[in-house]
Amino acid sequence: MPRPSATTPPPFGPLDFQLILLRRMADYNPVLVDEARRELGVSQAEMREANRRWQAMVRAPRGRGAVARYRSVLGAPGARIRRQVGDLECEALLWAVQLWPELRFEVLLAPGGAAVGNEWLIRAPEAAGPELRTVEDLRPWSATVDEVGRAFPPARLLEGSAPTRWRLAFEAPDAGGVRRPYVGDFTWGLLQDVSHRPHA
Repeated sequence: MPRPSATTPPPFGPLDFQLILLRRMADYNPVLVDEARRELGVSQAEMREANRRWQAMVRAPRGRGAVARYRSVLGAPGARIRRQVGDLECEALLWAVQLWPELRFEVLLAPGGAAVGNEWLIRAPEAAGPELRTVEDLRPWSATVDEVGRAFPPARLLEGSAPTRWRLAFEAPDAGGVRRPYVGDFTWGLLQDVSHRPHA
C-alpha cells in the first residue's frame, strides 16, 4: 500500500474552521482574535494557511456545495431543527463550536434542502442569552444578530461589506437612559463593534 505523501495536507477539520471564523473577525478585534488563536494553540501562519485552504475549497470549479462542504469539515450536525422563516418552513443544521460553547454554527436550508440561507453563529437553543438593556451591554462577541435585534426593536438588517458580514441599524438607550441610533457590525452573525449612527 503506498504511503501518503509527506506534502499531503491534513484533512480540513473543525479546528481549521474556527480559524476561518477568527480570520474574518480580525479586522474588528485583533486582540480578541489573538487570544482565541492562542487558546486553540495555533500560530498566525497556521491561521493564514487555513484561510488559504478554505478559499480554495469555496472557489474550486468542481467543489462541493455549501452543505456538503460543511459536513465534510464539521461532520454530522449536532442538531437539526425546524424553523419558520416568513411563509417558509426551513431546516436549520447546528454544529457546536469549541471557542464559543454557548453558540452554534447554523446553516439554514430552504424547503427541499437545495438552497442555503444563513450561515452564521447563533445562541444554542438550550443556552440563556445575554441581558441586553443598554448599549453598554453590547460588547464584542457578546451577542448575535437576532439577539440584538430582539433586544432593541425596531431593528433593520443592512448589507455588509462581505458575504460573512452583516450590519444592524437599531436604537438603544445609553447608561443615562438617552435613546440614540446605532449600527452594529457582525461577522458570521457575532457582534464585533457598535458605532453611533448620526442619521437615523
